[in-house]
Amino acid sequence: MGTPWTEQPIFFVDFEGSRASGILEFGVVEVLRGSVMSVRTRLCRATGRVRPEDVAVHGLTEDTLARHAPFAEEWNYFSSLRELGPLAAHYAGVENGLLKSVWPYPRSVPDFARPGKRVVDWGPWVDSARLYAQFYPQLESGKLESLVAACGLQGQLDDQAAAYCPPERRHYHAALYDALAGALLLTTLGRDPQIAGLTMMQLLAFSTLDGEKRDALTQGNLF
Repeated sequence: MGTPWTEQPIFFVDFEGSRASGILEFGVVEVLRGSVMSVRTRLCRATGRVRPEDVAVHGLTEDTLARHAPFAEEWNYFSSLRELGPLAAHYAGVENGLLKSVWPYPRSVPDFARPGKRVVDWGPWVDSARLYAQFYPQLESGKLESLVAACGLQGQLDDQAAAYCPPERRHYHAALYDALAGALLLTTLGRDPQIAGLTMMQLLAFSTLDGEKRDALTQGNLF
């Protein structure tokens, strides 16, 4: 059996924005052994129109963002994260799509689904939404806010937000707040002895909806 996934740094990522506007804010939380090791967040200049209906959700206007550097300047940071561990997100397809819209591929990086191999891909991702859907199918909603409430984590999330988030961004649909929420859901899974004992390869397998791919990952013969 390989090393448990809890011993591997995982970088929980959340973006605010869209392909039309570009990434307007990012939040990253490094998780290791059930704890937050580091965080990073900043606002990013829009590369396209920010629609009023989107502003109503995330609260970020083009004027507010105009003085900030565009997200594309973060290439070295995101590439270096992917070198050190897998990326994670809640419904990871969204974050993966936004990241690939800026940079289709990272540098050659470790493939954490196949120990010792390398890959030119931002994935495979750890997906907290898929993990909860598989491990706790009795929970009614997979929405981030609903899962945090169902797991009794809202108080802990607000404490972490007070420690790490900018004062005006301590709410859902703020990138670092949502990344902290997802990271908290992930570390909570690690308190279940059976789930904590999974390898990184197995956790990534449970994060995919593709049954054949999942079976291949758990049997160690992907590709």
